[in-house]
Amino acid sequence: METTGQRRPEAVPASTPAIQLSSVTKQFTTPSGSSYTALRDLSLSVDPGEFCAVVGPTGCGKSTTLTLVSGLERPTSGTVTVGGAPVTGIPAGVGFMFQTDAILPWKSVVDNVALGPRFRGLSRAEVRDSARDWLRRVGLSGFEDHFPHQLSGGMRKRVALAQSLINEPRILLMDEPFGALDVQTRAIMSNELLQLWDLTRPSVVFVTHDLEEAIALADKVVVLTAGPGGTVKATFRIDLPRPRVVQEIRFDGQFVHLYQQIWEALRSEVDVAYARTTQSTKAAS
Repeated sequence: METTGQRRPEAVPASTPAIQLSSVTKQFTTPSGSSYTALRDLSLSVDPGEFCAVVGPTGCGKSTTLTLVSGLERPTSGTVTVGGAPVTGIPAGVGFMFQTDAILPWKSVVDNVALGPRFRGLSRAEVRDSARDWLRRVGLSGFEDHFPHQLSGGMRKRVALAQSLINEPRILLMDEPFGALDVQTRAIMSNELLQLWDLTRPSVVFVTHDLEEAIALADKVVVLTAGPGGTVKATFRIDLPRPRVVQEIRFDGQFVHLYQQIWEALRSEVDVAYARTTQSTKAAS
């Protein structure tokens, strides 16, 4: 769903990054009262219309990065800007797809998709046709009057995607949105995402644990170091032609080359994260 709050900013030069995190550190207070550093001195930028995938081991701060861009959290130090303006609240024009969908069980599919425009003050009649059109685009024509419990997992993700895109966000934040789906459904949803993204080309930050998914979707892949205190280790430009078919691009020779390069950067961080988890488990026992 789209988050709203700050006034939509004026037009900015095309050269201005859509998203900019500069030397960002984010610390949390744990239940025991100690301080935990989720991110340390992280710098990352995303251009207008760019699809950026972020990968890294569990606990490296991927989801925290999204919450900082969305304004749901504030950095402990450093700056976060959206469209050149500092993020001091929840920016307008930002959509957020969470790992768990935000579909209301007591509302029909079409009314769920219409929620964003309704929150912005548009009447039900004004948005109903638009909601039906977006349901058609995500392949759910005929299911408008169904309720969430009557849908499969993949269909619920289509509803969540339509729910975000009906607002025509200029920035779309996606936190492992397809992680709970089976492999075949994930590939179908990835293809549908690329087709829909191409309609309006919002800037996307897509968090995933799946390196193949990241390469197949993105213009660039950012690798974060193991946490605590995750930061950018490496950034890789994905020079694969568009449009892409996710199931087919994986067999491209350049795709395989990119996978090997990025995995070399990611593998050591996964090893570090695993070692730390193992040590913590042994200490607890």
